[in-house]
Amino acid sequence: MTQQNSSGARDIFDRVRFIMVHPSHPGNVGSAARAIKTMGFHDLCLVAPQLPEVQHHHEAIALASGAGDVLEQATIYATLAEALGPTTLAFALTARARVLGPPPCDIREAATQSAAHVDSTPGRIAIVLGTERSGLSNEDITLCQNVCHIPANPQYSSLNVSQALQLAAWELRYALIPLAKVARLPDTHGKHDAGTDPASSQSIQALLDHLELALVEVGFLDPLHPKKLMPRMRHLLTRNHLSIDEVDMLRGLCTAMIKTSRHQGMV
Repeated sequence: MTQQNSSGARDIFDRVRFIMVHPSHPGNVGSAARAIKTMGFHDLCLVAPQLPEVQHHHEAIALASGAGDVLEQATIYATLAEALGPTTLAFALTARARVLGPPPCDIREAATQSAAHVDSTPGRIAIVLGTERSGLSNEDITLCQNVCHIPANPQYSSLNVSQALQLAAWELRYALIPLAKVARLPDTHGKHDAGTDPASSQSIQALLDHLELALVEVGFLDPLHPKKLMPRMRHLLTRNHLSIDEVDMLRGLCTAMIKTSRHQGMV
């Protein structure tokens, strides 16, 4: 990843804020910090946490597990309105249907809307989660532009708050990746493994000859009555486009079969 791309990704991901309203369990706060950092986000806000020094609680630190910087830098606000201050599009994450309030969408739709908002405006996104026991209040939800749901099992749809936050962070990252211009898959940095190159026809034929010898040696192939075993083996091996390493591995297997058979014959 180039420095330019890394900087661009950080700029995009810095425009997403995750807000936990009245969190009561330090472990969930630590897990939340870890969850958003794994997806490239850093802005965690806590609204009136039950423990004022929750970032320094031993359980929060333990469950942050490498995301101590996100946990330490988490901003504490007295009210949700203050935490939402710099944001321009907020999604209230809730499991319950609300008769009144903002329009609902699912988390994937929220991520898509967020990407479009970030791409077309200088605005900032907020994902708002409620307390572990009762979720968000109706008053909290009225401060957001959308209600957001995670399509879970309707018979048991209550996710742990840090688990819900992890799912939201994942969906947002996947939607924002094209804007950030970062890869979805791990980068090999151009290193090429020659063993993964396709095996030549000559090496496949040598493998077949070796395999035939090994099968005869172990008594699986009767050379006087071969039937269609080797043509089928040829079809199997050529159909699967073996690599150089795979051919070498199978040649090693043939060598071991022959050696073991001859050793047993001498005992």
